[in-house]
This record gives sequence, structure tokens and C-alpha cells, in this order.
Amino acid sequence: MSAPRDRLRIAVQKSGRLAETSLDLLRRAGLSFRASRDRLFLFGDNLPIDVLLVRDDDIPGLLREGSCELGMVGRNVLDEQSLATPGVVFPKVVSTLGFGRCHLAIAVPQEMPWGSPADLEGLRIATSYPALLAAWLAREGVAAEVVTLNGSVEIAPRLGKADVICDLVSTGATLQANQLREVATVLDSEAVLARTPRALSPLLAELAERLQARIDGALSGAQVRLLMLQAPRSALADITRLLPSRQAPSVMSLDGQPDQISVQALCHRSLDWSHLEALRQVGARGLMVMAVDQVLA
Repeated sequence: MSAPRDRLRIAVQKSGRLAETSLDLLRRAGLSFRASRDRLFLFGDNLPIDVLLVRDDDIPGLLREGSCELGMVGRNVLDEQSLATPGVVFPKVVSTLGFGRCHLAIAVPQEMPWGSPADLEGLRIATSYPALLAAWLAREGVAAEVVTLNGSVEIAPRLGKADVICDLVSTGATLQANQLREVATVLDSEAVLARTPRALSPLLAELAERLQARIDGALSGAQVRLLMLQAPRSALADITRLLPSRQAPSVMSLDGQPDQISVQALCHRSLDWSHLEALRQVGARGLMVMAVDQVLA
């Protein structure tokens, strides 16, 4: 038996649409790395946390078998493999990451009429996500042939391999280039942080929870702004009412001026010039808005 590991492993896509953003998020969570010679492994310098760079399709399996404790992967990949292997305990999603947003969609040739999913009855549908598509067809009560392709799904109708397709869509440009139009959504997807279903040692469990808290804090920081201002104490009620705040503001008296206060508040990212102008009208002055990198609850 191999000795228990004392370093956490997190699996990340080595290339593709999630790769660089995933690594950037880990850096924002305070991690620094040095790459292995083959650049497939990043060794953590400041925490016992290492990054394994792999194909996105491999991440659910690595988590399932316990080779990695955490993984950043598209929900579409995780759900597809989970549906394809019923009865197997799969990794649990512990955080949604807010990037890599896309959706799995049904697309038909431009000239094909469309009224409802019932129009797919008896047709051939090409996809790289057969389990997700089959589950959606079952929910819709539609009997259609699922044609599994590993790539170039969008050209299947032109090649005569299928009548319509089911593929990931982000901007829709690829569909337009192939004279296809989107007609129904099968799944909304984004990058998620998933955790192995296997039991962890106390050390690895603590590291996993610590890293998850940091990631959540980095994500929260991107959604808030720190507002600082000064005002007469008599204006505090009006200022509090106008703040697009996540929580009650911090209020401090100014030295030697008991009727004057300094206010700090974490505000939603929606804080804009109109908020600042309204605050100034009720007596606020010296208003300053600052970006927030991290928030640790």
C-alpha cells in the first residue's frame, strides 16, 4: 500500500476554454506554483497544494478514484459522465465558479421549420453528449436516434450523418457559420469546483476546505466594491438607506469631531455614479470606491 499523501491535488484543464481562467483563479486565491519539466504538474510553493493539468474529460474520473481531491471542470462534462455511469458515486459540486458559461443546445438547419421538441421525433441527432441528450429526450417524451460523434458535430447535417445536432454553444458563431440555428436548450453549464466522493484524511480535508474558502473569497471579491466616505452623523440613516450594501456599514467617529463620521461599506458591484451622487446629496463627502480582491467570511 502506498503511503498517505500529505499534499492536496487539484485537477485543472491543461488547455481549452477553462484552462487559463482556472489557473488565474487559483493565483487570486493566493497560490503560487512552479511547473514540472513536462509542464503537466504544478508544484505548490506556498501551500502543500499541487495542480495536475489534464484533459477535461479525465477530471471526473480522477476525482472519482481519489487521485485528486478537487477539480475545476465544466458542469456539462461532470453531468455527462455521471449520467453515463448510473450507480457510480460521482464527485460533488461544492462551488460554481462563474466562468466558462455556455449551454448544450439543439440546433437545426436554417431552413427546417420548428415548433417544439416533438419535431425531433424520428430524427437523427448528432452530439458529443449522448447521455445528456438521451435524458433530455426522455423528459420531453421524444423518440429520436442519438448519433454519437467525438468532434465536428456542427458539420454532421451537411455530411448526411444526422438531421440536427446537439452541441455546446457560447457565442453561436459556429452555428451560424454552418447554417444552423439554435432552437432548444438541453443544459446550462459553467465551470464548477468538484470534490472527490472518497473520504479524506484530516490533513487533506482541512486543505480542501481551506482552498475552497479561498476560492469562494476570490470569487466574492470580484462581485463587491469597498466604499469609503465621510459625513455628518445626522446623515447616517439616509446614507445607510441609499447604500447597495451586502451588510451593515462600519461607522467610526472622527477624532475631535463627534458629530462627524467615517463610513466604510462593502457594496454590490452595481454601485455606480448615480449612487455616489445620491449619497453626496444627503451629506456624504470624500467618497472613494475601491476594488476588492478577496473576501473571507
